[in-house]
Amino acid sequence: MQHTVVERELELRLILSPERSIPVPARLGYRSDDPYAVHIAFHIDSAHPVTWTFARELLVEGVFRPCGHGDVRVWPTKADGRGVVVMALGSPDGDALLEAPAAQLSAWLERTLRTVPPGAETGRLGIDDALDHLLAR
Repeated sequence: MQHTVVERELELRLILSPERSIPVPARLGYRSDDPYAVHIAFHIDSAHPVTWTFARELLVEGVFRPCGHGDVRVWPTKADGRGVVVMALGSPDGDALLEAPAAQLSAWLERTLRTVPPGAETGRLGIDDALDHLLAR
């Protein structure tokens, strides 16, 4: 089965305080052979990029309304008069509050949804092919 990769480089903003944020280059990644997950790599121009992986469904929902709990929460809002999607990420190493431009994030998500439509993910996992192969023996 042919696998498709949908990537986009994007500048996110790391929110340091209500008045201060800094740009963070990031790469959004989606693979049709891992259809439920999205990957966001930060500090992509450094020797040690940091990658977060979470459910694509969480990011899709977070474009429209607050969702998630625990380590990953996502919600839409406005910043300087433009639509943004905020991602609150928590880990034992620390917490980060990131802002992504809503239009660019939504366009990338639409590409992933055209690649593997919602509800079609299980067909991309290759489970049926693997079972057929095992049972054929």
